[in-house]
Amino acid sequence: MSNRSIDIATVRSLVDSDPDTLLVDVRTPAEYESSHIPGSVNLPLGQVDRHLERIVSDAGGRLVLVCQSGNRATQCQSRLASAGLEGTAVMTGGMNAWESVGAPVVRGRERWALERQVRLVAGSIVLVSVLASLLWSPAVWIAAFIGAGLTFAAVTNTCAMGMMLTKLPYNQPRNAVDVEASLARIGTGGRPSRDRP
Repeated sequence: MSNRSIDIATVRSLVDSDPDTLLVDVRTPAEYESSHIPGSVNLPLGQVDRHLERIVSDAGGRLVLVCQSGNRATQCQSRLASAGLEGTAVMTGGMNAWESVGAPVVRGRERWALERQVRLVAGSIVLVSVLASLLWSPAVWIAAFIGAGLTFAAVTNTCAMGMMLTKLPYNQPRNAVDVEASLARIGTGGRPSRDRP
């Protein structure tokens, strides 16, 4: 399997038929805690660079990368490919697509997805700054700054606001992610018995 994207039906088929397929969820620990695919492991995108060499050298089996919509998984795939790991796949549409077809999900404490939080914060700042500019005209530059930041985020496929939001207490899981356990599963390519949805 070369680097590519695969649809939900293909992912489900691989998970059911190939025990060497491992789903690697690169969302934040809080997003993972909120909902994840049974049998997947959590390795947040922010941890990938720190463990890149180990992932590339130890990877066993097929790795299917998952995030909320596919953007972060694609970033992870690019980083892994640049470091020499070919053969990963990105699940098209991410958890949004997985849940929309009624595929099994392990649910925990409900939280908004990080992308939704970014839209709320950015939209609120723009709205308030435009309204404030009616009283104090320089406030419109705040809206311009947020617009420029969102444009930069789209062009570079990164999001500074999203990274800052991950630090909020709301986005911290009840239990810390066990990066070592995730790396060990990536290394063996094996799957323990899956969680029940």
